[in-house]
Amino acid sequence: MPIAFWCVLVAIFLPYLGTGIAKFTGSGFGPRQNHDPRTFLATLEGYRKRANAFQMNSFEVTPAFAAAVIIAQVLNNAEPATIDRLAIAWITSRLLYLIFYLADLAALRSLAWFIGMGLIAALFICSAG
Repeated sequence: MPIAFWCVLVAIFLPYLGTGIAKFTGSGFGPRQNHDPRTFLATLEGYRKRANAFQMNSFEVTPAFAAAVIIAQVLNNAEPATIDRLAIAWITSRLLYLIFYLADLAALRSLAWFIGMGLIAALFICSAG
């Protein structure tokens, strides 16, 4: 299986990294909060609130990344190594996005987001042949 497809699998689970940070670092989340976790998450502040925002943004952008990888592979117009490198770069951009979000470095977070979107566009462009 191509590395890019493994990157799609990683991308599918990345939001849950944000969920884990939001819920389980610090204190407060337990069985009682699990009855209504969205209400609990809405009360968070600081880096935990930003981790939850990362989770939501990840759920929004992951389908575009997955589609770009699948389309690039199916059309077979780009070198597989190029697709793999772009997919790895996208995962890297998302990890940096998380780090910058947690650290409250808004400008760097936005830059990482724009780079990630550029990488999605690059996957489509390279597959155009």
